[in-house]
Amino acid sequence: MPKITKLPRKLKIQWNRWYSFISYISSSLWLVPFIAILAEQVTVRVIDKLEHWMLSKGYINQQTSFYSLNTAEAQTVLNAIFTLNMSFLVFTFGSLLVAIQVAGGQYTPRIIATTLLRDNSIRGMVGYFVFTMLFALGMSTRMDVTVQQLGLGIAGILGLFSIVLFLYLIDYAARMLRPISIVARVGEDGIQVINTVYPLKTTRPVSKHDYVMPEAGRTLDHAGKSGIVLAVNQVMLVAEARRVQGVIEFLPQVGDFVAVGEPLFQLYGDAEALDDDMLRSTVALGSERTLEQDPAFAFRILVDIAIKALSAAINDPTTAVLAIDQLHRLLRMVGMRQLQGEEILDQSGHLRLIFRTPNWEDFVHLAFHEIRQCGAGSIQIPRRLRSMMENLLKDLPEHRHRALREELDRLDRTLKDRYTLPEDLALARIPDAQGLGSSQREPPRARRQRRKSSSNS
Repeated sequence: MPKITKLPRKLKIQWNRWYSFISYISSSLWLVPFIAILAEQVTVRVIDKLEHWMLSKGYINQQTSFYSLNTAEAQTVLNAIFTLNMSFLVFTFGSLLVAIQVAGGQYTPRIIATTLLRDNSIRGMVGYFVFTMLFALGMSTRMDVTVQQLGLGIAGILGLFSIVLFLYLIDYAARMLRPISIVARVGEDGIQVINTVYPLKTTRPVSKHDYVMPEAGRTLDHAGKSGIVLAVNQVMLVAEARRVQGVIEFLPQVGDFVAVGEPLFQLYGDAEALDDDMLRSTVALGSERTLEQDPAFAFRILVDIAIKALSAAINDPTTAVLAIDQLHRLLRMVGMRQLQGEEILDQSGHLRLIFRTPNWEDFVHLAFHEIRQCGAGSIQIPRRLRSMMENLLKDLPEHRHRALREELDRLDRTLKDRYTLPEDLALARIPDAQGLGSSQREPPRARRQRRKSSSNS
């Protein structure tokens, strides 16, 4: 994930372009094969020089090849390695296209850029196939008269390993497309961004301070191209506000769409004198949301997977339960963290930046509302949601309970409207960590007390 916060003074105005460039590179499939092409060009020439040096020292005999092959046979082997890796490349890109279609149609299109195109294993395998294919071709052009023993030996080893790597790719692609693999990867990415955005643990709610705000100077509108806010250089904004002893307010949130002409900054006090281009350069925009500074986007992806699985076209509530498992994990992590307030102070304790992030209620609503509305009719979903709520109520601090209890009340009222049979309603109200099949049992003491009270009545 891009983590550029500081640049040389002359380059500060270009921070958003650098950020966008690094983000593009980190999700580009073509970069590793391009590096493989450059590496192959260097490697072939190094091996060619090394071959001549070994011949001059008498370490090898050019009359006998590494595999005891003549020139024609060596050309056949190298052509076979070239053809084999070309086929592997075609299969890899074909599998990737299928994975993109399956992921976009069955899960959500938002995982394509956030997971599939950022998969280093696939990019590494593509780069290896490209390198081996071009290496075999380069060696073939150097064996018109004599057999280069060192080059042929290395090409043979690369070709054999490419077969092993291809078999691994088949297994990897099959595992990667499983629902559990998709949601687990989104969950891991969500954990990383939560740890980055909210590094501190919480024991109490964030208290807002009453700062003496300078007078609002002016509003700076967005210029250039419309887009979604991907990241904001908070370090630079705080430093610039401190330099002029003013306050900057960033009006949108990360993940919001900002059109040309919409308000971007509100400047207070002496911050009014800050350069417009410098301020705009601290905001990176793009065509779609990313996870770098947007922890709510991980929730959004998992919720989209869940509600698509609950749609009538797919009707796969078990996949929705898998997504809820990861939402449970992320919501627990967020609930244990100190969510940033809107006020960001400098080192001396003065207010310098007002920067809004999602609060606890935002995360709770995002995790529960749509899934409850779409999945209340499937018994697995309310049981899993109730299990998650009760577990979070038990483990999270007291100041996190109110939003969870409100969601639990909404769930109960929704179930009353959905289930007309008392037996079904009672079944849907049982908390179950698996959705359906592993209901939480009453402790023995509570069960004995319930039986005792029922017998007395």
